[in-house]
Amino acid sequence: MSTHLTVTRTEQLTPSLQRVWFHSDDLTAFEGSDQTDRYVKLVFPKPGVDYPQPLDMRALRGTIPPEDMPVVRTYTALFPDVAAGTVAIDFVIHGDEGVAGPWAAAAQPGDTLIANGPGGGYAPDLTADWHLLVGDESAVPAITAALAHLTSQEPDAIVKVVVLIDGPGHEPELPLPTGAQLIAVHRNAGGDLVEAVRSLEWPAGRVHAFVHGEGGAVMKGIRPHLLRERGLAKEQVSISGYWRQGRTEEGFRDWKAELAAAESAS
Repeated sequence: MSTHLTVTRTEQLTPSLQRVWFHSDDLTAFEGSDQTDRYVKLVFPKPGVDYPQPLDMRALRGTIPPEDMPVVRTYTALFPDVAAGTVAIDFVIHGDEGVAGPWAAAAQPGDTLIANGPGGGYAPDLTADWHLLVGDESAVPAITAALAHLTSQEPDAIVKVVVLIDGPGHEPELPLPTGAQLIAVHRNAGGDLVEAVRSLEWPAGRVHAFVHGEGGAVMKGIRPHLLRERGLAKEQVSISGYWRQGRTEEGFRDWKAELAAAESAS
């Protein structure tokens, strides 16, 4: 389902994270959406292309050249309030790199976007003894939503949060339960997300893990550690790459398909 979003304000969370607040006259697509990794597909029209209105990706396919198709990017949708018609999306900013980041950095009240969705598949299991939340900046929004849920439902939840950021001053403000430990891994000082997870002190009891971020680190480094070395069952983990170093989102989708094919053949 497509939702039309209008920018109302923006705020800089860290030097590399920009939050954009939107209003919509119709957020009914979010009714009943209780996953904390709730995501939408944002549609970015290409400059200079005259698109028929209303903009509909399905209707466009096959009617315009592939190179003129709008760019689609996937983002976590935060704090949707169906009654108020408000929702927020956090964007990772890397200067002029990419499509969505520069758009968010320049966003002004009144700017519009189309969001398709939402989807999602994870929320913290409140019956778990403790929680492991791991990711880089791209996963911070979903980690934020998971922590907000835990704080509201289980204020003293035991949580280990491991986030990879550029360095001091880039730490996000997170709604941590009283039993949470935040471990900030500094990329510019040579910090490594995989090693940070491997060196964690492991609390007793059953863990529920959410691990997302750069595909190589997450899928080839942390996932084998959790499933093989730590012996976690698949139902205890939500693990997936959000992006791949050196690839666009389209290239990342190809990489994920190649990885899945290789794993199914092994």
